[in-house]
Amino acid sequence: MRRIAMAIFTGFWLCCALFFGLMFYERYWRWLDCFNELGRCFDPESGTVAKDSNFVYGLMAALALVLALLSAAIWRRLRTRSSSGS
Repeated sequence: MRRIAMAIFTGFWLCCALFFGLMFYERYWRWLDCFNELGRCFDPESGTVAKDSNFVYGLMAALALVLALLSAAIWRRLRTRSSSGS
């Protein structure tokens, strides 16, 4: 049961890392050279305003990726422990 839970946690954290990575790209990285002195970028074609504070999505993506790697390592350890114990 623990192996299934760790597999679910690993998948969840990988999905979070992907989501926040995409948000980081869409909300910050694409507009990196457009920010003005106020930290904003206006795109007249799409009517969106990007803010330089959106770099936080990158931090959340990195944190979710670290948590995914940790849960994958624990999942692997549980898999090897259960297969050697049988």
